[in-house]
Amino acid sequence: MTKTRNNHYVPQWYQESFFEPGRNTYSYLDLNPRQHALSDGRVVTEKSKFVSPTSRAFCQRDLYSTFFMTSVNDEIERKLFGDIDTRGAHAVRAFLGEDASEWHRHFTTFFEYLDIQKVRTPKGLDWLREQYPSLTQNDLMFEMQGIRMMHCTIWTEGVREIVSAQDADVKFIVSDHPVTIYNHAIPPDAKGNGYPKEPSIALKGSQTIFPLSRDFCLILTNLEYAQDHSANPLEKRTFAGNYRNSMVRTDAFIRTRRLTSDEVIRVNRVLKARARRYIAAGKEEWLYPEASSAEPWADLRGAFLPPEGDLWHFGGEMFARFESGEVHYQDAFGRTEKEREFLKRKPPSKPPHARDLCGCGSGRSFGACCERKPVALRRTWEERSIRERNLMLFNGISKILGMTEDRDWITVRREITDEKIRDVYGLYDALWPRETNLLAMLPKPDGEARAIYTGVLHPSVISSCALGLSLYFDELLIEHPLIHPRAVNKKFSPLEHPKMYRQEFLKSVALLTVIMPLVEQGIVTLFPDPCNFDFHLRDQMFAMAKFRSNGMKVDPKEEAGFMQMMKEEHKRSMLLLPRKALRHQVLLDSPTLDEKAVEALLNGFDRLREQDPLAVLQEGSFEGGEGGGQFLPFKMAPNFEITMYLAQATGSCIVTDSIFRWRELTAAAGRRMRGASPLSQLRAGMEQAEFVFPYDVQEICSLAEHGAFGGYPDIMRKVFKYLSSLSTKGPKRNVEASLNAEFKRVHASTARVAKKSRAHLSEARVSCLWPAGGIQDNAVNRLLLMSSSEHHLATAPMALFVNSNVAER
Repeated sequence: MTKTRNNHYVPQWYQESFFEPGRNTYSYLDLNPRQHALSDGRVVTEKSKFVSPTSRAFCQRDLYSTFFMTSVNDEIERKLFGDIDTRGAHAVRAFLGEDASEWHRHFTTFFEYLDIQKVRTPKGLDWLREQYPSLTQNDLMFEMQGIRMMHCTIWTEGVREIVSAQDADVKFIVSDHPVTIYNHAIPPDAKGNGYPKEPSIALKGSQTIFPLSRDFCLILTNLEYAQDHSANPLEKRTFAGNYRNSMVRTDAFIRTRRLTSDEVIRVNRVLKARARRYIAAGKEEWLYPEASSAEPWADLRGAFLPPEGDLWHFGGEMFARFESGEVHYQDAFGRTEKEREFLKRKPPSKPPHARDLCGCGSGRSFGACCERKPVALRRTWEERSIRERNLMLFNGISKILGMTEDRDWITVRREITDEKIRDVYGLYDALWPRETNLLAMLPKPDGEARAIYTGVLHPSVISSCALGLSLYFDELLIEHPLIHPRAVNKKFSPLEHPKMYRQEFLKSVALLTVIMPLVEQGIVTLFPDPCNFDFHLRDQMFAMAKFRSNGMKVDPKEEAGFMQMMKEEHKRSMLLLPRKALRHQVLLDSPTLDEKAVEALLNGFDRLREQDPLAVLQEGSFEGGEGGGQFLPFKMAPNFEITMYLAQATGSCIVTDSIFRWRELTAAAGRRMRGASPLSQLRAGMEQAEFVFPYDVQEICSLAEHGAFGGYPDIMRKVFKYLSSLSTKGPKRNVEASLNAEFKRVHASTARVAKKSRAHLSEARVSCLWPAGGIQDNAVNRLLLMSSSEHHLATAPMALFVNSNVAER
């Protein structure tokens, strides 16, 4: 079979719709013709204008080919694009007509074609390549398929208009990047917007332009901008998530505008400005729209604004009842829940004073928090912060459970009821709506010394070293222990069956109680699982984890403290049995015991329950029937993919005390290993040193307040910055020597201060992972791209493993 290696990135059937009547060629312009240096020193430029048939236009050799040794594979061209182009041709032709039933039939296919057409061009592929540290041609083709349908939800939720050039003397042109983005506030020469970048479609002022033929052009506009032309064009639209289920009217297209020749010229000017190299038109003079349109970029927007009188087709609220009786609600932006006003906050009209509380809700002053950060790198000021929500949650838990200074933990545990459990999870659900934009609330890579902890989320494990890690950084991120009630099946929801959560609830509250002083002080951030708010992210993560872990072996005995924790959990599970069941078990094991001895033993079990702060004091938790048994998840969180995802999104060092997670990280680093590891002297010094970790929370707070470990965040910040810039600036021996000397001074002085403080300390060794190429996985970069993250790192520069050989002092 002959291989198809001449790949048309603009299909021939699409090009044909731009021919003048009776013609089968058009005028073709090379915006950057090749130059050749001759032997005599002269430079010759190739021809830039020519007449071309579709067979020679908008194609490139091996653009979609994949390679295996010496073999060339063309399946992407034949199978993927062969199918999409066949269906896409029917869809585009349907929208050239006015039959609404045809629009409905081809609606999904139309936007599927639009999405792939945006990415499949040389410019689109160059943009995709920039989202990763490095991609081979085969990897590029894999990632192109991985992000398919990424733009469809935002497009379909906007205002959809098809304008006509039938009355104009000038017709639409076709470019080598036909799905073009216009934002009146971002001209092509804007700083940070050079090739191959284009404005994000999620920005309020971004409009998508796609000529359907010489006479018709599709314009997609975000609803907020269509309704209010003064809306900030550089802000993201409301609820700008990708890959969401959304309900829209398939027949809602505005088709009333007939453009003048001047308006068509303005559209063509934008198409040409955003092209990579080639454009084509039915007539040669149409190739030069700038000759007739010289107004500023922002002034072009009049040609793209949909008529206000036709906007009633879009927006509003939608209700749909299904045969099951369930009613689906959706607002104008695709949200399925009403906004919670108590979580919203109006940003100040002018910047606060340096000593005022920062608008991001960190609890710090503006001068010490966001004042020096660019607005794009600040956490959102429009909603209650993660810290504020955690404080609201804990205050609510304290009131619901009656946790006051004059009531001991045994009394609190004994009075826990299913209603109280339901109330707490209901409060958590209220504070964290399912459609929360978590990335907007998380910190960005802003130069602070930040770490994300990944490991076992259990009160008896996390206290040993993980909480003490907060002293070594400006901020430590830990995943929230509470399960989101809307993220699990109703059969297992704590709102429906709170009895199943008695043991899990108790552990979560105990862990929250331990961590909350650090949260209040602002050195620990308890963030919810991002998969709670993005089910597409969750599904992708599960699929990636399943593929990655195939054949991976786990030995629980290697995890420090893990087996002891599981033994304690098993003992608690046995103590959950009703007294009658425990009596039966005792008599099975010791049939010779008399009644008095059995009662004494059962009373001893009661005392064990009271003495164990994590044991449930209510009987009957393991009874059968609806809602019976206990939901006992084991949480080593976040998993590898989400840890990497958050580390790159927040600019964090990864820290773990799990040997299993450490092996996953070292395996990922090994796949990108490039040359010798940097900072070899510092790494050797850190790995040979004994690190101290306070494990009493009040002592950690006191040490943080007095700056006892103050030198460490500074050195961590410098190491992270050095590793992050290594690929562009290269190694610097003087900087590495300086960091090594600074570590020795800081470590020695900190150890002395910590020991003099008489704090309860544990000791541990730390292993360092900072490969020259960083820690990176293409699947994680794809997750960030799918999540519309705009300010994340290409790799995770460093990770630390705390080998906790705990020894009290």
